[in-house]
Amino acid sequence: MIGYFRILTSLRRVAFALLSAAQSAGAEPPDELLPFIPTDAKYLAHAVGDLNGDGRQDYVLVVEKQTPNKPGYVIEEHQRPLFIIIRQLDGSLVSRKGNERIVFCDRCGGVFGDPFASLTAGKNTFTVQHYGGSAWRWGFEYQFDYSRRDDTWQLVRVEELSFHISDPEKAEVKIYRPPHDFGLIDIADFDPGNFQGVGKQ
Repeated sequence: MIGYFRILTSLRRVAFALLSAAQSAGAEPPDELLPFIPTDAKYLAHAVGDLNGDGRQDYVLVVEKQTPNKPGYVIEEHQRPLFIIIRQLDGSLVSRKGNERIVFCDRCGGVFGDPFASLTAGKNTFTVQHYGGSAWRWGFEYQFDYSRRDDTWQLVRVEELSFHISDPEKAEVKIYRPPHDFGLIDIADFDPGNFQGVGKQ
């Protein structure tokens, strides 16, 4: 019974994330984030939170590199860089860390389409969520927390969800946490396809 309720909770989180993403479609970034969007990219999403616990509001920013104007040319790998942008004492912003693998490409969701579901942030933490598939659906959630000791953001939780749309009650949920499933993994080094057993213990 506990497993069943955990699955329902995961499915509700996915539904909420998709609703939130739909509601924020077409949103514009704050003006102060514009300098951090590369010239070959467009704004995709951002989240606001005190990411390093210093009492100031920071940003997690995701952009999307544009496909060059060439027939049949498609960007897939490293298409959607994520940046952690921290507010300084004087109020200015600086990009502290980044990762080009954590946010899946716009065609990586299979028949479902774009799998990027949500980006959320809070005090000392942020989470990226994906959802995709066809008859077999899948979801991935990656959470990173700030380490004051190491002055960086490290992977603290991965949740994997899979189920067939004809029988979602038989969904399978797997949760991975350190130190049992992986060691210290910096946000800059995180690879969604290769994190189990990785990282210093």
